[in-house]
Amino acid sequence: MARIDIERLSKIFPPPTKGGDPVTAIGDISMEIEGNVFVSVVGPSGCGKSTLLNILSGVETPTSGRASVTEGEREARLGYVFQDARLLPWRTVMDNMTYVRDDEGSAATEAAAHYLEMVGLSHTHHMFPGQLSGGMQQRVGIARAFSVEPDLLLMDEPFSHLDAITARSLRDHLQILWAATRKTVLFVTHDVVEAVQLSDRIIILAPGGVVFDDISIDLEHPRRVTDPKVATLQAEILARFEEMHPSSAAAELGA
Repeated sequence: MARIDIERLSKIFPPPTKGGDPVTAIGDISMEIEGNVFVSVVGPSGCGKSTLLNILSGVETPTSGRASVTEGEREARLGYVFQDARLLPWRTVMDNMTYVRDDEGSAATEAAAHYLEMVGLSHTHHMFPGQLSGGMQQRVGIARAFSVEPDLLLMDEPFSHLDAITARSLRDHLQILWAATRKTVLFVTHDVVEAVQLSDRIIILAPGGVVFDDISIDLEHPRRVTDPKVATLQAEILARFEEMHPSSAAAELGA
């Protein structure tokens, strides 16, 4: 299991236009995440959610402060699920799965086949991405990220480009995968509905990239959006957003 340590982290981008002001994506964030937990980072657009993942993955460097991801005494192994599947169109599904593995041969193929089966796509191993629907491609992307056996799985709004019915189905698949693997997951979303359905903990970011609230979720998995307990908690968290920001922000976050 991974451990995330973030201490007084900030990220400031240069002015987007000449003579403009610098843009504060993250402003002085501190937090710790550890164990077999599913943590969602929720907030309106522009509050630094994706920037936080980019810093943790090493794509971006912080302006100040520090962020580390470790597994015991070593640097943690990361998996990443993007907003789109990012499958190589000229490779088959199986080749896309094994391409990200450090090893080769039967071990890589067996791991890939195992996770494809877990997302219900064993029958697609010989197919090409263009032969799959958008939802199926994203399921392959999720299976691929789990197949590298990461200590920490970073997920950046992986269902935001999908229709509501497909997204609901993928959330169910993700809950099954997570229950079976119990990986540490940091999941970025603007959707309170999916955050409550999936998470053990929800960290709310406010504009300016600061932590507005940090909420523990004590509901059994798997969860259904139709469960009255889930619906009640969604309403309570949306009420927190209304306290943070005008009602337009709550509407953006799934109200």
